[in-house]
Amino acid sequence: MRIGIDARFLGPAGKGLGRYSFKLVTELEKLDDEHEYFIFVRAHNYDAYVPANPRFHKVLADVPWYTVNEQVRFARILYEYKLDLVHFLHFNVPILYRRPYIVTVHDLILLEYPTRKASPFGTLLYWGKHFAYRLVIQNAVVTAKQVITISNFTKHVIERRLKTPAPKIRRIYVGVDDHPFPPANTEEVAEHVPEIGAAPYLLYVGNAYPHKNVEGLVRVFSRLLKDARYQNWKLVLVGKEDYFFQRIRELVKELEISENVVFTGFVPDTILGELYQNCRLYVFPSLYEGFGLPPLEALASGAPIFISDKTSLPEVCGEVAEYFSPDDEGEWLARLKEVLENLDAIRDSQQEQAPRLLAQYSWRDMAKATLTVYNEQRPPDSVV
Repeated sequence: MRIGIDARFLGPAGKGLGRYSFKLVTELEKLDDEHEYFIFVRAHNYDAYVPANPRFHKVLADVPWYTVNEQVRFARILYEYKLDLVHFLHFNVPILYRRPYIVTVHDLILLEYPTRKASPFGTLLYWGKHFAYRLVIQNAVVTAKQVITISNFTKHVIERRLKTPAPKIRRIYVGVDDHPFPPANTEEVAEHVPEIGAAPYLLYVGNAYPHKNVEGLVRVFSRLLKDARYQNWKLVLVGKEDYFFQRIRELVKELEISENVVFTGFVPDTILGELYQNCRLYVFPSLYEGFGLPPLEALASGAPIFISDKTSLPEVCGEVAEYFSPDDEGEWLARLKEVLENLDAIRDSQQEQAPRLLAQYSWRDMAKATLTVYNEQRPPDSVV
């Protein structure tokens, strides 16, 4: 078959989608010498992918996501390649594309958790974009030959919200690397993030969209600082600076805890790995996740994890994680203190259980299962 993969998110700029795209393509290269692949990338990530299999061809499709151009020009580019199957790695499928395709739906956050706080734009524009999102994702799921999703939680949400038959949806877990980050050293971290110093710190890694509940984390941390045992602790927030992190900065200033909160901005993987390894506790307060990869990466890096009990997170992290309810910040604070008081035992217990949990999440297994879905869609008269 001639298979196209929409990898325009591939690479670090695409965050979680970028890693999923990169890992899927590179693992498929190792597994499949039968089909011919066309990997569609944009100009900004063109050099991030270098084909290692002669049956994989890189194609420049410099069409921005979530635009009219995506709906029209990208569809035209795909038609030019006369593909037997396309795998769209996100819900943004051109409505005008009507040849066979598979779509991966990572979550339905914008349907399940709509909020004006999730956009820097005006109310009218926000709801206009929200309507377009509903239209595009409904079309993507209804007209796909198969829908892939990354957790049982999201599978059930798609069945319920989009009235999709269960057999049409395939749950395929994503992977986590055994050693997700290259080694660094303490001196590099001190140079890159001097504000931390020698202070013990809680760590959060991710964006600051409203459903991530970073505001709640900051409020709970401000209350923790009132306990004399923790008044010198710091909260380190890792994520690219944007409108949403600016709002967190304003909250930190309002709470008068600027001396105890460190905004690192984007950090390279070497620094990120060291931050995970040296933190006293990784906290993930999200209200909604389709999967939730950062806690697994933290665990693989040796950090103890303390996470929200919402949506997919208990499914993904099982009995290994320590959980809290983000709905009650008083209860959350009490649980945080309880965990900090027993931190050494919790760290040891989680690290003992970690290998069994992490073994469930393999990028190679993810690619194998995805390839099986491709093969199930093989046209009777396709020529390899």
